[in-house]
Amino acid sequence: MILVLVEHSGGRPDRLSLEALTLARRIAGASAAPVHAVLVGPGARDAAAALGGQGIAVAHVVEDPRLESYAPVGWAASVAQLMDGAPAVIAAGSDRGNEVMAHVAARSDLPMAANVTDVQAGTPVRVVRQRWAGSLLEDAEIVGDRAVITVAPHAVPIEEAAGAAPAIEAFTPQLDEKDLRVRVVGRVEAEKGRISLADARVVVGGGRGVGGPEAFAVLEELAGLLGAAVGVSRVATSAGWRPHSDQIGQTGLRIAPDLYIACGISGAIQHIVGCKAAKRILVINKDADAPIMGRAAYAVIGDLHTVVPAISEEIRRVRANGAATKG
Repeated sequence: MILVLVEHSGGRPDRLSLEALTLARRIAGASAAPVHAVLVGPGARDAAAALGGQGIAVAHVVEDPRLESYAPVGWAASVAQLMDGAPAVIAAGSDRGNEVMAHVAARSDLPMAANVTDVQAGTPVRVVRQRWAGSLLEDAEIVGDRAVITVAPHAVPIEEAAGAAPAIEAFTPQLDEKDLRVRVVGRVEAEKGRISLADARVVVGGGRGVGGPEAFAVLEELAGLLGAAVGVSRVATSAGWRPHSDQIGQTGLRIAPDLYIACGISGAIQHIVGCKAAKRILVINKDADAPIMGRAAYAVIGDLHTVVPAISEEIRRVRANGAATKG
């Protein structure tokens, strides 16, 4: 079997985990091995039932009340106890996926390859992985009893597979207290009604050119009109203008919206890593030579404090005229 750690929220599988499942099926197809999933935490059983069309034979739902909150070593122990006979163990290249797989590799004395974009099954397993902030693709071999892999976010398009929902099997891991020493003990919920940056189809981003925390009001206004999320470059979080949860980039979140509107962002390679999966990028910047211009499908050379309010005003005008015409 090929074993995949599936992250989930609200009883639904996470988008990045669906990408990992797509890559897992490629490996499974080459070796005629079934794909198994492992899910941990609240809502795991509902998320497992929602995995129809993903080509999964069995979904292992970890049942242990001590793992209801995230405990990376405990999760890794659960995965390690389920992976006997699996030539590959895979997770999304999310913060959580990378952390759990690192523990799986360490406790099992296995090599791990992170940020993988493609896999060629065999002995040894060959992978293509992103290096140097995604600016370099490396061919590598994983020499070991099995491969431990995380999939680079948004590098593998999600593909569905034929098949019904998987068989669901409960699994109770054998854990001791040292597996639970690190765990989440509290959680700050996101503002209700706020669009998730990870899932937004449109993202409005702001960087150094915004000028300060109060100036993000014009970006918030545009985002509200477009049903978009607001993200930022690292400089905005380093300056304390916005929380780290809003950061797009190598050390932040990697996004894949239909449209990314980058306002006052120069486009350092670390930020490009976070937004390069966007289908279209619109840049608004006074600097026509900013590095991000090389990634832009569209660009407006000008002051964002003038351009962004003008866009918002035009959206309101068009909508008002449309409403008047219908009336």
